[in-house]
Amino acid sequence: MPPKPYREYVTRTTPGAALASFLCPEGFAAPRVAALAREVRVVPEVGRAAVGSLAAVRGRRATPYAGCAPPRVATPVVLVPGFCAGDASLAWMARELRARGHRTHRSGIHANIGCTREGVDALERRVEAVAERRGSPVQLVGHSLGGMLSRGLAGRRPDLVAGLVTLGSPVQAPGAHHALLTLGVRTLTRLSSLGVPGLLAGDCVRGRCARRAFEEQTAPLAPGVVWTAVTSRRDGVVDWRACTHPSAVTVEVTTSHCGMAVDPRVLAVVLEALRAGAAYAAPVAVGRAG
Repeated sequence: MPPKPYREYVTRTTPGAALASFLCPEGFAAPRVAALAREVRVVPEVGRAAVGSLAAVRGRRATPYAGCAPPRVATPVVLVPGFCAGDASLAWMARELRARGHRTHRSGIHANIGCTREGVDALERRVEAVAERRGSPVQLVGHSLGGMLSRGLAGRRPDLVAGLVTLGSPVQAPGAHHALLTLGVRTLTRLSSLGVPGLLAGDCVRGRCARRAFEEQTAPLAPGVVWTAVTSRRDGVVDWRACTHPSAVTVEVTTSHCGMAVDPRVLAVVLEALRAGAAYAAPVAVGRAG
């Protein structure tokens, strides 16, 4: 079935609604208010990460330095944080990836609270710089909203992206998230309407800008771009079904939404996905689009 014209989506949007209705298509729904209680699981998940990291450090200290360093993986990795978060939220994962030979790079996002399309533009510039420096397309690992930005860039610039890993990213229904996040979105758009710069505007979540961002995130990927979508039925923030996609390799884990950034079991999935993506990556001459 062909996509509906933009005007149809506009007329379906309820006046005063925080989000356009097309951001939560039929078949998806926001988690119930009580579902947020599942996120307390992040505490033991952080504990597992700390224990695992401590064991790894002890293991490295007990091993002679010569020959113990893992081989370097040529394909660089850019990690992209979720809504309201910055690069620091993925610091643990970046450290663990580096310990296993991956070259990780920050996205440059201090707080992911701005326009989605502008976020993809900024990410494109950052990824382009990394690709030019390393002489290779990159692999993207995005958590939540960061995964949606990454998915948008992968569709826009397949020459820059060799692989994509989304962690709890509701690509199919960005609006299928907890009411607390909806409140946060509403607050940001109101502050933007009062003149505060760098925040989500109403058009970013209800108008043409939102529609274009959604279309970009759901556009077909070029052949060769390996996409792994990680989802959890215990996610208390977004509808786990929206984090899957027919064109992605879906991997289900048993973590909270926030815990995906720090759980060793998710790290194992990311490592496997990066190995698959690196197998398809080849050195290229990267140039600016357009």
